[in-house]
Amino acid sequence: MDTLEAMRVVVAVVERNGFSAAAQALDMSTAGVTRQVAALEKRLSTRLLHRTTRRVSPT
Repeated sequence: MDTLEAMRVVVAVVERNGFSAAAQALDMSTAGVTRQVAALEKRLSTRLLHRTTRRVSPT
């Protein structure tokens, strides 16, 4: 995993308030964005995003 790329993905998710919008802006699949965020959270052993069914916000 490229840590800087994963950080860029997390920033895109926060800026665009969602995984789908970030995926579209980064020309990635939504699943790819989800995997990048999950991998970075696992590597850092902390949750970076608070997820609900309607919103995503940084912790």
